[in-house]
Amino acid sequence: MLISKLENCTEFTAGDGTTLRELLHPDKQAIALRYSLAHAILPIGQRSTPHALTTSEVYYILSGVGEMHIDDETAIVKAGDAIYIPPNARQFIHNAGNDPLIFICIVDPAWQKEDETVYPDGGV
Repeated sequence: MLISKLENCTEFTAGDGTTLRELLHPDKQAIALRYSLAHAILPIGQRSTPHALTTSEVYYILSGVGEMHIDDETAIVKAGDAIYIPPNARQFIHNAGNDPLIFICIVDPAWQKEDETVYPDGGV
């Protein structure tokens, strides 16, 4: 049985600027899984750097309020919302609330650095 505890996962800053902890990733654990699962935190007033993945992604908001940007669409998201992000969509999320924005990221197939393009100049 594999139980991945958040407090035991190494925290790092992702290419989009969010603080991540990978809970499950088939390249890092001996598991038969297509997708990767990460816990993300975005501080108050911050936004992730615009980026695109060649794979699909889902954000599930655990707490806080965000403004989600996918290509030309924008929507307010909050705890309990699941957001589907299609492959190759330019995306970023802004913490629009008064608390840290905390969410789960599911990437299918599992996240790989070479599958991500980061647009540090804003590129959306």
